[in-house]
Amino acid sequence: MPDFKSPDLSHLHPAVRDSARLPASQRVELIRADRWIGYPKAVQAVARLESLLCWPDKQRMPNLLLVGPTNNGKSMIVEKFRRGHTPVTEPDREHIPVLCVQMPSEPSVLRFYIALLGALGAPLQPRRRLADLEQISLSLLRSTGVRMLVIDELHNVLAGQGNNRREFLNLLRYLGNELRIPIVGVGTREAYLAVRSDDQLENRFEPVVLPLWGAGTDTLSLLASFAAALPLQHPSSIATPDMAQYVLARSEGTIGEITRLLTAAAIAAVENGEESINHHTLVMADYVGPTERRSLFERELL
Repeated sequence: MPDFKSPDLSHLHPAVRDSARLPASQRVELIRADRWIGYPKAVQAVARLESLLCWPDKQRMPNLLLVGPTNNGKSMIVEKFRRGHTPVTEPDREHIPVLCVQMPSEPSVLRFYIALLGALGAPLQPRRRLADLEQISLSLLRSTGVRMLVIDELHNVLAGQGNNRREFLNLLRYLGNELRIPIVGVGTREAYLAVRSDDQLENRFEPVVLPLWGAGTDTLSLLASFAAALPLQHPSSIATPDMAQYVLARSEGTIGEITRLLTAAAIAAVENGEESINHHTLVMADYVGPTERRSLFERELL
């Protein structure tokens, strides 16, 4: 009988090696799945969230503002943290340590409370007054033991009219004072501008910035992590300055686009049998960068 030698998978993280032995179709599914890449900024952000969650009760709790360009890993960091603190169902109630709410696209205090009650799983009754929604929300936040409130898409605050914007910024202050829990805002640079417009809020929110990726050791480390995490049977030599420059140029420097490009290249590598991300599979990848996507879309509209 022929002697089929098992591939040397020492280039992969130990947790990935068994996956690399699966049939090609199964590996493509695994490559497409979300994965956590613990690069230093992300690990530090999760650690900061953990420290806030354990903060002792005090009159003025610290808050955090996670800021970065769109598609640069903010939501993945929040999701990684939230999964470590999932709700626990008890006989008489549900305990929700971390509550995540998305800021409505057209912000107002009323719409925010409705979104908050939806995140808590509370049934909504029509035509409730704002004062009633506020008291119900506060009561449920306390009874479910919420210890941290995360508000995603906080930059939507700037989409509101001037009065609505001020009312919501006042609401952030009110919730922090009333509940004595940390509040985490997540958004783009515009979220920071919104908070900075209020002196008291600016002093309460510590900014944690996730900048665009550029040439340097952090990007090389990120690419090495991807190479070790994708279930390919041959090493991917992408953690080099030349390859980093190529990947950054095509992805335009956000981790979301870097992930899309490397995922597409890994799928191409499996499907054509090369089993490695290299210049050829990167060129073959079914991927179009952000600027080119916009240009293609605009041309189609003409």
